[in-house]
Amino acid sequence: MTFITALKNEFSFIKGNYAVLVISWILIDFAMELPATYYSLYVLRLGATETIIGIIGLFSFIALASMQFPGGYLADKFGRKWLISTMTFGVGLSFIFYAIAPSWHFILIGAVLMSLLNSTYQPALMAMIADSVPSERRGMGFGIIMLITSASTTPGPLVAGVLRNQFGLIQGMRIGYGIVVALFLVAAFLRLTRLKETMTNSQRPSFSELFQSYPTAIKESFNVWKKVPHSMFYLFLAIIIATFGFATVQLYLVVYAVEVLLISEAVWPLILTALFITTIVLSIPVGKLVDKINRKLPLLVAYILFGVSMWIFANGDLPKLFVSLVFVGVGQVMMNAAFSALQADLTPREQRGKVSGFINFANFILMALGSLVGGVLYEHVAPQLPFLVATVCVIPSFLLTLIMVREPEKREE
Repeated sequence: MTFITALKNEFSFIKGNYAVLVISWILIDFAMELPATYYSLYVLRLGATETIIGIIGLFSFIALASMQFPGGYLADKFGRKWLISTMTFGVGLSFIFYAIAPSWHFILIGAVLMSLLNSTYQPALMAMIADSVPSERRGMGFGIIMLITSASTTPGPLVAGVLRNQFGLIQGMRIGYGIVVALFLVAAFLRLTRLKETMTNSQRPSFSELFQSYPTAIKESFNVWKKVPHSMFYLFLAIIIATFGFATVQLYLVVYAVEVLLISEAVWPLILTALFITTIVLSIPVGKLVDKINRKLPLLVAYILFGVSMWIFANGDLPKLFVSLVFVGVGQVMMNAAFSALQADLTPREQRGKVSGFINFANFILMALGSLVGGVLYEHVAPQLPFLVATVCVIPSFLLTLIMVREPEKREE
């Protein structure tokens, strides 16, 4: 077998819906990371405080959580494509509020609107990926998504740095958010015209059904834990504890680096690039590891790396920040590939939307609380304290995964 033939066989599953989602994800991920580079500093310049940044995060994550139940329910009942394509258009348009914001209040409005629309289609998106990738290639499938989205984001911080240097922080960010709107609309059109439905019973729900389905969706989403293995529930508990910890620091990394560690704003994009390059290099090897050897081991290693990285960042200087974000990149690749693959292995196809919706709901609620707690601790107690919280939270996550999570003997298709 020639090298070219072997390469084609290895990546033969990249076709159809999966290929469309990967291409559109490249556009969206680059768009999101460009203004995210200086997001917290932008909001501070618009009159906010660190606590207000946490409050914006609180409302944003609550909005993200609010539509996870109906989003998952509708994805399983009516299909994936309609939700994914239409809500992508809406998310893109919501970033106009970020681009024109005269004060942080517009950022709050845009964040809530974007989160409501985004949360409605996220369960359908993850379910479609699981539907579209063969079970024996799921680790590679989710690993490649990490690879390609990280490759697209690698220029993001660098472009953000150029815009800041050329136009200043405020005007550069406004231009950045204009780019976000444009790229989201292109991705939405691609999804609308190229995706194929994976559910045989799909039909387009009416607008009223989005609201009428809410009570049923909540009931169905809670009942789903009776229909999946116990390991899936413990996997869920482990991930949401770690999520809370990381949420306490996520919005304040750039603020801490610039204000406490005295790192130049111009250097920060270069530090972020270390994270993205790490994910590029490791995505495919980690994906193959997850498929060929084990789903659980990379999760355990990821928890350790996250804990160590937060300790290094809190006590860092310029070289240590590079090391910290490399560790975050490695952990992120391992966690995303292994968790997503194991979740698909443990969850029957007809339950995947509801399971994804429930997990996303809990994640976003805890991210909301984490953002608020992190902001209060950072501004009113000590800037280092959120990093301590993040480090401590990985301990119960590690133990739950080690002791209570078992890989299935037969993976769900």
